[in-house]
Amino acid sequence: MRYVTYYRVSTAKQSRSGLGMEAQQQAVKDFLQYYGGQVIAEFVEVESGTSSERPQFQAAVSHALLSGATVLVAKLDRLARDLHIITGLQKMGVRFRLCDLPDVDPLTVHLLAAVAQHEAKMISARTKAALGAAKQRGVQLGNPELAEVRNRDTGAARRCRRAKIGEWNQRILPIIAQLESEGFTSGAAIARELNARGLQSQQGRFFDRAAISRIRRTAGKNMQPSKYMEDYHASTYFGR
Repeated sequence: MRYVTYYRVSTAKQSRSGLGMEAQQQAVKDFLQYYGGQVIAEFVEVESGTSSERPQFQAAVSHALLSGATVLVAKLDRLARDLHIITGLQKMGVRFRLCDLPDVDPLTVHLLAAVAQHEAKMISARTKAALGAAKQRGVQLGNPELAEVRNRDTGAARRCRRAKIGEWNQRILPIIAQLESEGFTSGAAIARELNARGLQSQQGRFFDRAAISRIRRTAGKNMQPSKYMEDYHASTYFGR
């Protein structure tokens, strides 16, 4: 059995401190020691489980589909707290296993995902209620200087946005190069295949020919497909 491991923590602070990450890595280690298997790639995400902006999650799913591997996570809520995401993975035929529930059946996974989604909504509702109560008490929420800085200096925001777009492009380019090597050369064909494999654009939308053309124009012109694949293997495969 070959696995693509996916680890997720909700905050950068957790990532730096190892809080949560070490427990997930230990769960995967214990699972592999007991059940065996080979880890061919691992992906680490610092993002909320309800967020649709999770490029590492999309990359892990794509890698698993492309390689015929199984996605391995410590717990279901590390994969997602959104029932729609779990259902989508099941419909696409993405295989995944949970270290804490290694023999759970698809129906039970569906039920657990529903519980995880409900829990996420309850946490969000409690947080909003607490913030609302604090605001009523006169507590000033957020950064009072944020609006002034935003209006005064938009250049920093534009640079940040361009950096994020460039970073995302570099993640998708290796997958596009892989598809090209498989014979999907036109923008329309690549878009269809990306959609079929469950990937989404940076904005969480389906790919189309125009999106592929835009990615190639803004990022692909600076790197050849062979270079994409070098970076892809170097960043995902162990020992490469």
